[in-house]
Amino acid sequence: MNELIDSVDFGELERFFVDNIGLYRTANTIQLLLLRQTHDYTIFRTEETRELNVVTLPSSSTDPSPMIRVAMLASKQKAVESRHFLTLVRTAAGEENLDEKQRECSLKDALCQRCPRCVLFGAVSTERGRGQERWNIKHRVEYSTAYSLEPYDEISELITFNAVDSVSQSTGQALGYTENVSPLANFPTVITLNSVTKEEFIAFLKCVLSCKSYGAETRVKGDVVNHLLGVVGGYEEIITPLEFCLEATNEGFLENPVDRTLEIMRKFSDYAMFQDNVVIMRGDEITEKVKEIPLDSSFALSMYKEAEKFADGLAEYGKRAQR
Repeated sequence: MNELIDSVDFGELERFFVDNIGLYRTANTIQLLLLRQTHDYTIFRTEETRELNVVTLPSSSTDPSPMIRVAMLASKQKAVESRHFLTLVRTAAGEENLDEKQRECSLKDALCQRCPRCVLFGAVSTERGRGQERWNIKHRVEYSTAYSLEPYDEISELITFNAVDSVSQSTGQALGYTENVSPLANFPTVITLNSVTKEEFIAFLKCVLSCKSYGAETRVKGDVVNHLLGVVGGYEEIITPLEFCLEATNEGFLENPVDRTLEIMRKFSDYAMFQDNVVIMRGDEITEKVKEIPLDSSFALSMYKEAEKFADGLAEYGKRAQR
């Protein structure tokens, strides 16, 4: 770890970082409480019916009446951020400094299992043939579905589309429509990190807070801005995205989301099984500290070196297990 990273102090949260990536996970858990806000028309769907993913949930933690909300599935969040993380660290490291497998690492069928993305987000071996070493790397980043603060009927909008004749430049009959989430819709969510190093924590936050395109048809829409509202460390997951959403739906959350998130984290820390190991921090303070650290070549290459060390240790463990 370089001196600049060492110089940044995350306070009591520091004790939840691990010194290196181990073969065995620890109980060290860090949760990031985020608000994902759409800044353009955005499509969150998984089916070809062109309908948004929706779910019926209570209106809030204090109001059990049903409300239909738009769902931003965990897979749609992880896929975007996993690819963005790989792009960031590979660009910072410089492809000329990486081996062939690391340069060609890509989702989903060409994972190198030797880079920062693979050892953090997980990787499944796709190699075939007898005598080849095969192992899977378990993820240390966990996502869950994010639910809209606003009701579905307030933030959904149908937009028709048609084709333009390249010769006459005239439009014919509308070809169809898409159902979109309107701009300024809010999705509180929680991302859980397990057994991460300080470098991984910083790089992952830089990835999430710089990632902007989500959903379908991102070539023309899908701008989303992520805000870090709070961070909580512990020996367990303190809060789920559903709990966070139902608490955030209560009146006054959007007027001061950081302070309200602190109140919510304190409330749920009372339910923790290991209350002596809970640390709560403001998201804006963490964001400012992370901004100070450049994701440069030395930072990225240090992460690659740690990933290679982990991969070599895993390979050695696999050989011993086969004896």
